[in-house]
Amino acid sequence: MDSRGIKRITIFSGHYGSGKTNVAVNYALWLKSHCDKVSIADLDIVNPYFRTKDSMAVLEENGVKLISSEFANSNVDVPALPAETYGVLQNREIHAVIDVGGDDRGALALGRYSDAILEDGDYELLFVINKFRPLTRNADLTLEIMAEIEKACHMKFTAIVNDSNLGDETTAEDVLDSVSYANEVSEKAGIPIKMTTVKKDLYESLSDKIDNLMPIELYVRQSWAERNE
Repeated sequence: MDSRGIKRITIFSGHYGSGKTNVAVNYALWLKSHCDKVSIADLDIVNPYFRTKDSMAVLEENGVKLISSEFANSNVDVPALPAETYGVLQNREIHAVIDVGGDDRGALALGRYSDAILEDGDYELLFVINKFRPLTRNADLTLEIMAEIEKACHMKFTAIVNDSNLGDETTAEDVLDSVSYANEVSEKAGIPIKMTTVKKDLYESLSDKIDNLMPIELYVRQSWAERNE
């Protein structure tokens, strides 16, 4: 993926179960190879059991600071947001990655910071899509989710991340099959596709077939059964 045009604040949002948390973690690690100070803030108040904090060890090993609620990975489910987030957004020496909870409910948390982000101006809000989720299986359904999230967070998406996958079962054909879907979402939404994610073991076979391909690891795992609840 091209390192040109990196924004200081990169926000990932999308439908619940789209894989956005895993994408956010991978992006933060990639960003650290290009920027000195990188932090990732977990604003997921929807699901305290499947969070960015799952990847704390790999983030710390690579020098990425994790900001998350003290209730992450606990049995306490409250809408408590990390106070440090404002500091990260205001410190222009830090490149921030923000992982937002799924759907419009999760995007409400982002709305608390939208004024500060819009005032800063150096940001991108990325819509993570997954063709293989039941409620985003076609472009029109996906755009409905997109509109709901934008309304909740008081911000507009700037680009799309095609993260269409079936977890460990994803094949190269699955990824290729998602390209036309992603292109249709992009065309109808009027925003570009920033990247298409793919497991590292599939990258070589697809690198000459898909533009802006980003190889990723599955740092945050969720069973396919959970994805289809």
